[in-house]
Amino acid sequence: MNKKQQQTEQTKRRIADASRALFVKKGYKATSIEDIVKATGCSAGNIYYHFKSKEGLFLHLIGEWDREWEEKWLAKEPLYPTVTDKLYGMAEHLAREQINHPLTKAIDEFFNNSEKDSEAEERIGEMVQGYINFNKQLLQRGIDSGEFKPADVTGLAVILDSLLYGLSLHARHMEQSQALAAYRLAMDVFLGGIAK
Repeated sequence: MNKKQQQTEQTKRRIADASRALFVKKGYKATSIEDIVKATGCSAGNIYYHFKSKEGLFLHLIGEWDREWEEKWLAKEPLYPTVTDKLYGMAEHLAREQINHPLTKAIDEFFNNSEKDSEAEERIGEMVQGYINFNKQLLQRGIDSGEFKPADVTGLAVILDSLLYGLSLHARHMEQSQALAAYRLAMDVFLGGIAK
């Protein structure tokens, strides 16, 4: 990486870090580009150059969170010998990460904001498809290993994603122990329908 690329990456990182702190403190809607300009010392043009929009910047932060979540999960996954164990482990990992992540409130606000441009909607769709693909791979492994009945893996992956997403909305209003119990119960019910 040459010096100009290094400076570009440093500026992008500085904008992302400062804006994350603002989104955590103020929420998605209440954080303006002007707030980010003040916090970073970068011009609005520089922010738009790196992220195109406030939505693009926020989607970048969600993408970082997704990558962090996946890295942590991949480090834990070998601890779970069966796909059934992995699903329980993944549900617990999701519950703990979402309950404890500082951006959770801002992400809820962002996803409930109906004023998203088409590029943001497309990127959100790509993220959701990534979650579904992740679920498909895991569920297919369970079918291939004989743990689960043969079934429409895509349909099951969508159902699993919907189940976990719905739980994430309810879990924010629960104590951590209640949320973990709800995720475990959800996996009991889901697996009851697909286990051999």
